[in-house]
Amino acid sequence: MYLSRFLSLHALWVTVSSVMQHYPSVWGHYDVCKTQIYTEEGKVWDYMACQPEARDMIKYVKVTLDPPDITCGDPPETFCAMGNPYMCNNECDANTQELAHPPELMFDLEGRHPSTFWQSTTWKDYPKPLHVNITLSWNKTIELTDNIVITFESGRPDQMILEKSLDYGRTWQPYQYYATDCLDAFHMDPKSVRDLSQHTVLEIICTEEYSTGYMTNSKIIHFEIKDRFAFFAGPRLHNMASLYGQLDTTKKLRDFFTITDLRIRLLRPATGEIYVDEQHLARYFYAISDIRVYGRCKCNLHATGCKEENKRLLCECEHNTTGPDCGKCKKNYQGRPWSPGSYLPIPKGTANICIPSISSIGTNVCDNELLHCQNGGTCINNVRCQCPPAYTGILCEKLKCERDPGGCSQNSGQGAISHRPLLLLTALLGATGLCIC
Repeated sequence: MYLSRFLSLHALWVTVSSVMQHYPSVWGHYDVCKTQIYTEEGKVWDYMACQPEARDMIKYVKVTLDPPDITCGDPPETFCAMGNPYMCNNECDANTQELAHPPELMFDLEGRHPSTFWQSTTWKDYPKPLHVNITLSWNKTIELTDNIVITFESGRPDQMILEKSLDYGRTWQPYQYYATDCLDAFHMDPKSVRDLSQHTVLEIICTEEYSTGYMTNSKIIHFEIKDRFAFFAGPRLHNMASLYGQLDTTKKLRDFFTITDLRIRLLRPATGEIYVDEQHLARYFYAISDIRVYGRCKCNLHATGCKEENKRLLCECEHNTTGPDCGKCKKNYQGRPWSPGSYLPIPKGTANICIPSISSIGTNVCDNELLHCQNGGTCINNVRCQCPPAYTGILCEKLKCERDPGGCSQNSGQGAISHRPLLLLTALLGATGLCIC
């Protein structure tokens, strides 16, 4: 009895597994671009929308600082200790490894003590503003999947703007404003993400939550991606199907979470007070120990892979697409206009594959899937059909005797042969939008 029950459970598990392996999970991970399924006609490819896994995008970033000489240490200078603004005997020296604070220390592995960080020059030119632009570039379109997190070592700035670009830095739009006083700094009422809703999720806000000066336990600034996702997917993001549906049907929402570049505009360092202490300007500077950006390569739902090639991220396109973002159809596969894949219907989505062009028949005459050689013909390297002696035509679909003046007679033994293969070919090509002219 136990053996029988075990075998029944095993058979059930095999059945469930065989079904599940062909489809993404119900939440729509979209991690498979195609799979083979069995139909009455035999094995065929079933195509579906697909996307790469999310990853740590900081590994592929290029950083640029403006002004370029804003990093401390050249020439060496002293600054005040973190958390104690009146201990001003610390030194920054670009020529001494232990005392240097170059930009790459914003992106190294954290967890060491003392922590490593990039640091700007001090505010020695006060009252001239201490402005710094930190630009993060990927030379690739990225879809954000988690919060952007910036960890400061100098106290969070009194004023800051996070900006995004969708065109490789040619134009910029604000993502979020940060200030100790939003009304005074940016003429905006303070808000938090909790004040938003599905209908206002794209609103650009100014928040005072992350600008608290010299509090040593308050170093982190967030740009809340997941809180915005939660308006559609629920507090714990359990209903990702709803979110994907919204992203699919609302281009502005999808573009909101898409970037090619980020820019951190530091406008005023942490002062911790209303007035700047002009006797101790070495207290005021910017220092960042860590920046985290998680996302995936945007491949228009036509790829699951994204590789680095010549210091550039490129989608490993499927569905007969090509380009850095799989944004066009491959040569000879332009039988209809290119279109991105679709998350809908859940869970497989719609692949919207590129189909062969009419002109591509000349270079891909036959294959073993769609364009079969008829009447016993053999496909040679996909470029021609080798026909039996009595047949001719691109796919061996015509009788040679049809060329003769007398045509095909019943006595020849050939005229009685059905033209059904030709009709089948015509119907097949018609279904794909192709013709033989």
